[in-house]
Amino acid sequence: MSNSILVNVMEEIVRGLVNFLLHGVEYQTFCHCEQCEMDVNAIALNVLPAKYIASQKSRDIVFEQLNTPENIEEINKQIIRALHIVSRYPRH
Repeated sequence: MSNSILVNVMEEIVRGLVNFLLHGVEYQTFCHCEQCEMDVNAIALNVLPAKYIASQKSRDIVFEQLNTPENIEEINKQIIRALHIVSRYPRH
C-alpha cells in the first residue's frame, strides 16, 4: 500500500478559516448548519486557486508558501464574500 496522498492545501486553509470565523463573535448570528458552512467553503474555493500536493513534505512547503499576510488577506476576502452570499441566499 502506498503512502501517497492527494490534498488541496488551499481547501485545508479555507475550511480552517471558515470554521474559525463562524465561531467568532462577528458571525454568531450566521447560520451554523452544515449546508451553509459547506456552501461558504465551496463559494470561496471556486474563486481561489487550487494547490494540490502529493506528499506530506510538499504539503508543509505549500502551506508555508500560502501562509503569508497577502495570501491570508485574499483568502479572508473571498470567505467574507462567500459568507455574505450564503447569508443572503441560504439553501438549507
